[in-house]
Parts: sequence; C-alpha cells; structure tokens
Amino acid sequence: MPEPPSPRLDEIDARLLDLLQHDAGRTLHDLGEQVGLSPSAVQRRIARYRKDGLISRQVAVLDPHRLGPTVLATVLVTLKEESFEHHRAFAERMRSDPQVQQCYQVAGPWDYVVVLAARSMRDCSRLGDRLFKADDNIRRYETLLVFDTIKTGLALPLPAPQSPQPQDERPSTGSPD
Repeated sequence: MPEPPSPRLDEIDARLLDLLQHDAGRTLHDLGEQVGLSPSAVQRRIARYRKDGLISRQVAVLDPHRLGPTVLATVLVTLKEESFEHHRAFAERMRSDPQVQQCYQVAGPWDYVVVLAARSMRDCSRLGDRLFKADDNIRRYETLLVFDTIKTGLALPLPAPQSPQPQDERPSTGSPD
C-alpha cells in the first residue's frame, strides 16, 4: 500500500510543529504568540496535524536519573532466519515489551538495534535473556551498557515550507487556518 502524500506545510506550520516537538505542553496562547496566530487558530492547526497523522501522540518524557537507578542498554541483534514472518514476529515482540524503549531495523551486519531500560543490572540481564537468549531465531546479540546519556531527542527535521499556491489553484480546506 503506498504511503499517503506529505501534507503541505506553510511557514507557520513549520514553526508551530517545531515548537510542539520541543514542548507539547505549551499553552495555545503561548504557541499563538510565537507564531502570530490566535489560540483558536493554533488549536485548529493542531487538530489538523492529528487528523493528518503528523502528530501521532503526546507523551511525558521522564528523566531516568530522577527515578532512581536506571540501566540503559543498546542491544545489537542478528536473526538466524530472514523471512518476513521471522522479522514480523521479532518486531511484534519488541513492540509489546514496555522495557524496550526503541527498536530499529538496520542495514549492515546487524538486523536490529534495540534500546532497553531496566531498574538494575540484574533486571537488564534477565531482560536480555528473556528477549534474546530464549529466542531460537537469534543468531547473535551484543549488549552495550550506557554509561552516560549525552543527548536524547525525538524532534524530527521538518521539510521546507511550501510556497502558497495561487488562489485559483489552492485546494479548498474550508478554513485558512
């Protein structure tokens, strides 16, 4: 199934999305002041971003160091069998485990990079055993413990804003916001 086309973003969309990526908890009034729109216009744009799938969810990002001991680990994984079904099963298992923070299918000598969060070294070891050692289709995995977090982020680079179309070519959206 082909991916839906990217929505058209103007300069205000780009600025507003950038602000939301860095702090989605800002008030509509504050966001509006930053981009030159009323709070209700900002709210309409945010609703459109959700409808278009640009904003998939909002979450609170917790500081792992403020929660007490937290062990972060990156795990490199190679599968034995490379079928679509084997990859689907692995991906589903990673998605379903709350201690798997991120999982990427990659090119190169490894098939996946997995980021884990655990409460202790023992918990991390047990998690690795359960997720990787107990899986007969894992050829090899290597765990890299994180000593220090230098940077974490979820903000994506945004496409350049598109120039507005002449009025007679612009599709009707029902609202200029």
